Amino acid sequence: MPILQEVIDHLHTLAPNHYQESYDNSGLLVGDSRAEVKGIVVSLDVTEAILDEAIGLGANVIVSHHPIIFSGLRRIVGRNYVERIVAKAIKNDINLFAIHTNLDNVYNHGVNTHIAQRLGLGDVQILKPNMSMEMDSSVGAGVIGNLPKPMTEMAFLEDLKHKMNTAVVKYTDLRAKPIEKVAICGGSGRFLLEDAKAQNADIFISSDFKYHEFFDADNQIVIADIGHFESEQYTINLLYEILTEKFNNFALHFTKVNTNPVNYL
Repeated sequence: MPILQEVIDHLHTLAPNHYQESYDNSGLLVGDSRAEVKGIVVSLDVTEAILDEAIGLGANVIVSHHPIIFSGLRRIVGRNYVERIVAKAIKNDINLFAIHTNLDNVYNHGVNTHIAQRLGLGDVQILKPNMSMEMDSSVGAGVIGNLPKPMTEMAFLEDLKHKMNTAVVKYTDLRAKPIEKVAICGGSGRFLLEDAKAQNADIFISSDFKYHEFFDADNQIVIADIGHFESEQYTINLLYEILTEKFNNFALHFTKVNTNPVNYL
């Protein structure tokens, strides 16, 4: 059985931890990197249900996209779900590892590239390269690519809804122009809207737009907000594929728990 550090090293080979954003808290959050891996549950978030799932499966590692701890914990006394999860993970020897914006920011094996592949885009490139990280533009925020052939706006939105398995797509006024160039940012992507416009994207797919921010489309682009969970849900598939390609000497579990905190009527 490998130790956890071997798993961490492999994931950080693909998405180095120093590629994460300054506000982020990716990496090993709870546990011991020297622990022998008995099994891994892959998830988008860490909730109490995910923790119970890992315990029931005999897995001692949870690899999630979103970190359970974003800011410093001053005490762990069970006041909220974060404190309860951390305390229960420690009590049950469950290691919690997160790979968040560093996985967002890489091109190969990255979250946004994975979405672009799911939508069938070609000529995919980083939308906003971070040249301070890599001189070859392979690291940065979001991606942009082209459809194999143009689609009408409504046909594309219907296809997007189906391929991303979302109950709702919130979108701005259509421009009566074909969709060909598509910009993407999984999760909260408002900060990339001007970059999508500058590269003449026909549509920008992301989530967490506030009401007044939809006006910023300004008839220059179509904004399609598909929901935070929905935009990143297939990151679980991505992490599962990354780990199964490298390791076959411990049980790897694709979580069966839907962690989306939003319900639709």
